[in-house]
Amino acid sequence: MIAMMAPPTTRCPVFSPTMPRRTVDETNGCCRRTVRPGRCLALRTWQGQAVFYVKDDGMGETIVFDQADEFAIQAPDVSHLVTEDDTPVDNLFSERQMALLRETLYTSWEGPGDGRPFAAMGNVAIYVTNFHPPLVPDLLLSLDVTLPENVRLKEHRCYYLWLYGKPPEVVIEIVSNQKGSELGNKLLDYARMGVSYYVVYDPDAYLSKQPLRVFARQGTRFMETEERRLADVALELTIWWGAYDGIEANWLRWIDHNGVLLATGAEAKQAERQRADQAQLQAEQERQRAEALAAKLRELGIDPQSVVGG
Repeated sequence: MIAMMAPPTTRCPVFSPTMPRRTVDETNGCCRRTVRPGRCLALRTWQGQAVFYVKDDGMGETIVFDQADEFAIQAPDVSHLVTEDDTPVDNLFSERQMALLRETLYTSWEGPGDGRPFAAMGNVAIYVTNFHPPLVPDLLLSLDVTLPENVRLKEHRCYYLWLYGKPPEVVIEIVSNQKGSELGNKLLDYARMGVSYYVVYDPDAYLSKQPLRVFARQGTRFMETEERRLADVALELTIWWGAYDGIEANWLRWIDHNGVLLATGAEAKQAERQRADQAQLQAEQERQRAEALAAKLRELGIDPQSVVGG
């Protein structure tokens, strides 16, 4: 039990790492405690955002907290969890497909509207608890979340549900063999997790003759749907034939709520160049028309400047 002091008049600022350990700041009612290495206290809010401050000086981890968080719950210990295992992705196409889906979101999508943030991650583990194995989708999309400031900390390296406070809205699996259980256990596990949409892209027909299958969560279960529009995230999915990063294939792509294909960085630059070229062409055509009109007026003995001035 942590002894609490009189309520502060203002929220507690994050302490500087240079401050001494095991101290209480009586001026603003903030206090700290030392806990075992590898553990941290989940702080609720600071100016509307979650605050996690951990100082490791080799003698334990010092945690700064606001007394308003008297009943803050200790975050799970993640020291034993596998956050990366150096296992390569299945194949080159899968790697490029993940990159395409993620790149176009960050390049061409403004989010679901009203300035709401989002995070897209490829091949990142999702931990529901710290004592169950994770699920590692090829891509996840989560709305109304922001990445932690220091993603290199172990407690920030994965999508921990207790850190982000919610499951992702969309999970996409790219089938590259018959061993991934994309239509078996994963289908059930993502439904239990609370994912809104589960998408299986099977371009080589390992599991089904249908290359794209979409499952929408209804209650506690997924129901397959022919609808490719993911209404809750204001996005749609389509299969697009073309070249990405030098590879021609059928690619899974995003479409925004206006029916426009989300562009890659290269596509966006090309479109901008085309718009600039078109504007330059229109300006040149206007100039040529003006010169032709002026020449015609001169043939008629009319000063073009007088016409312009009139």
